[in-house]
Amino acid sequence: MADRSDPSSVLAQWGNADTGPGSLNGADGVAVSDAVLRVVRELPGVTRICDLGCGNGFTASQLGERGYEVVGVDASQRLLDIAQAHYASPRVRFHHGLIEPELVDALAGPPFDLVISIDVIEHLYRPKTFVETAVRLLRPGGTVVVCTPYYGYLKNLAIAALGHWDQHHGVHWDGGHIKFFSTPTLTTLLESEFAVQAFHYHGRLPWLWKNMIAVAQRPG
Repeated sequence: MADRSDPSSVLAQWGNADTGPGSLNGADGVAVSDAVLRVVRELPGVTRICDLGCGNGFTASQLGERGYEVVGVDASQRLLDIAQAHYASPRVRFHHGLIEPELVDALAGPPFDLVISIDVIEHLYRPKTFVETAVRLLRPGGTVVVCTPYYGYLKNLAIAALGHWDQHHGVHWDGGHIKFFSTPTLTTLLESEFAVQAFHYHGRLPWLWKNMIAVAQRPG
């Protein structure tokens, strides 16, 4: 998924890889998706979900199998073709579009109870656009769940000490991560429109986590 400033970022990220059904990140992607699903299942009053940056539809399909009504949105028609072929169902549909506030008009349906996004916001030139879009898609009191790679002081020290700094911040490929969030910086971003409720963490040891999952609520 991408904002209007770079609608090709997901295609650039995955290059010309022969992607198909299943998690785009293999076993690691399945684990992250499962972690987000556990968070979602703890949220009360959720029926309709929008998956912003749904990629090939893997997580959207998992939500549909658990009884939710899901609309997956992505800027990559190539990935959406895979999603449509393998994961569309009476509970799950897909829409080709960008992360932008006008998306609510294009979807032309009732507001959502929940917006989720997995490993998308770190690819956006202007992450605030994601926040502005999510708040418009949600009903009053609705929830946004954002998953992104975790960065913090101790993890950054470990990355540097192990000589992996260039690997994490390399500039020799197209696309990739252009924003790197810590718990405080993601909190600041979300609090422009939402009340942050909780953070969950996934992978590795405490303070060296792979991902963080923020849960925030639109004011009622």
